[in-house]
This record gives sequence, structure tokens and C-alpha cells, in this order.
Amino acid sequence: MNNIALNNAIRFIGLLFLQVFILNHVNIFGHINPMVYIAWVFLFPVRKTRSLFLILSFLLGISIDFFSDSGGVNAFAITFIAYFRLPILMAVLRKSDLDYGQFNLKTLSVNKIILFISILTFIHHFIVFSLEYFSFNELLNIISSTVLTSIFTILISFLGITLFTKKK
Repeated sequence: MNNIALNNAIRFIGLLFLQVFILNHVNIFGHINPMVYIAWVFLFPVRKTRSLFLILSFLLGISIDFFSDSGGVNAFAITFIAYFRLPILMAVLRKSDLDYGQFNLKTLSVNKIILFISILTFIHHFIVFSLEYFSFNELLNIISSTVLTSIFTILISFLGITLFTKKK
């Protein structure tokens, strides 16, 4: 097992346990749960095969769903953002496809990192809360939960990425 695969496996298991055993029990202001496990999608290497990435993203989401008893909501949401990660990355970076082979989140400017993380986080959280509430009558709750939870998730994810990843 090479170093990149080992790092991704440790990150996968670490974020799964962090989310399930700690963050799912943290309720900021009574109802905000940061969903930091999606940082795995931000940090997964772009040059790996897309099918493996989508399968692993689904497995991470379904594992969160299993422990949270949330019926597949997280699996769908994380697989969705994993599928659209590269087009969003291309839109944020505005470069040709050749530059993505050497992609590393730590090599980007802070503004681009925050924009990339924010877009994927808001999409993920909107899907999660839309499927949880599943009613147009709850649109205000969906939007407020998405925005508030996204703010805390973005802050924690950005700090974690900044502190725990190596600069190359």
C-alpha cells in the first residue's frame, strides 16, 4: 500500500469516527451539527480513478448513515458532491485539464480554497436538509439549517485542512 492510499484510508476512517462519535453529538446552538466528514472529498487526489472515488464516497456516506440512522441521505449527498467535484474545481481554478494532475489543495490561494470548500459544502448541506425535511413548507428551515451548518462546517474543515495537511 503506497503512501497516498494509506493517507486516504487513515483520513477516511478518522473522519468517519470523528463524525460518528464526536460531531454527531455536538449541537451548537441546539441544532447545528458540523459535517466535517465531507473534507474527505476535498482532499482526495484528483488523479485517482473517478469510479473508485465515487464508490469510496458512497461507502463513507452510507457508513455515516448507518451510524446516524439517516436512511441514505448522507450517502446520496456526498456521492453527489464527489461526482461534481472536478467541474466545480475547474470552474474555481479556471485552468486546463492538464493542471489537475498535480492538484493539491494546499497549493491554492486561501480565497480559492474557501470558495471550493464553500460551494461543495453548501450543495452537500442543502441536499441533506432537503431530504431530511422533504417538504416545501419547511423551506425556511432548510435554508437556515443549510447556511448555519455550512458556516461551521467550512470553518472546521478549513482549519483542519490547514493544520493537518502538508504543504507541497
